[in-house]
Amino acid sequence: MNLFRLAGCCAVFTGYLYHAGWIRMQYPDAGRYPVQGLDVSRHQGAIDWPKLSASGKLSFVYIKASEGGDHADPRFEDNWHGAQEAGLAPGAYHYFTFCKPAGEQASHFLDRLARVRGPMLPPAVDLEFAGNCAARPAPAVLARELRAFSDRLYRALGVRPVFYVTGSFWERYHAAVPAGADLWVRSVFLRPERGFPEAWRFWQFAERARLPGIRGPVDLDVFCGSEDDWRRFLRERIRLQPDDSPGVRI
Repeated sequence: MNLFRLAGCCAVFTGYLYHAGWIRMQYPDAGRYPVQGLDVSRHQGAIDWPKLSASGKLSFVYIKASEGGDHADPRFEDNWHGAQEAGLAPGAYHYFTFCKPAGEQASHFLDRLARVRGPMLPPAVDLEFAGNCAARPAPAVLARELRAFSDRLYRALGVRPVFYVTGSFWERYHAAVPAGADLWVRSVFLRPERGFPEAWRFWQFAERARLPGIRGPVDLDVFCGSEDDWRRFLRERIRLQPDDSPGVRI
């Protein structure tokens, strides 16, 4: 076998391992980012939450609740209860489509959130092109929609959402994201300092990782800050429903 063929075989095998989730491109420094988590949806299937949390390395999980104006993730409630029982801080996210009014989407998301109880992380809004509709609104138009969505959640929950953004979305629509919003950035090949502003809350650094308790690949995330920063973030941004005990701790 010549060197070119060997190199080609190695590249193919490496690509297979990456797409299978056995290798990843980023390994954030645990000393700098000690608070680790993940995000899940129906694509992960039935999760063995006790097995997942047994390693003790995970602190939080964002769970898909809804998409657009009418799609509901069928595993949202099961994942929420499983995360709670496993001792992880749960949060919910909504996939925002460019083809539905913000008010309609916010109502749908809030309806899904009303189905779960207990303290929750600030809700998150997933902003990306992958899987979205073909519409590409003007930045000013999308800015009004995202502000309306954020305002509706704030009136209902008393907390502003976190905005998940991909590099391609940020490049085109960064001006549409409400000023001062908490950012959750996706960067699986480069560090988030490349292409995003310095101020971000969460970093999705892997998209096809393997974890015990989950049969297929899963996204991994870290919180930007120390464990003390994380506790401060929870005190300031955690959401309690009216009938939750103020003494609840995650």
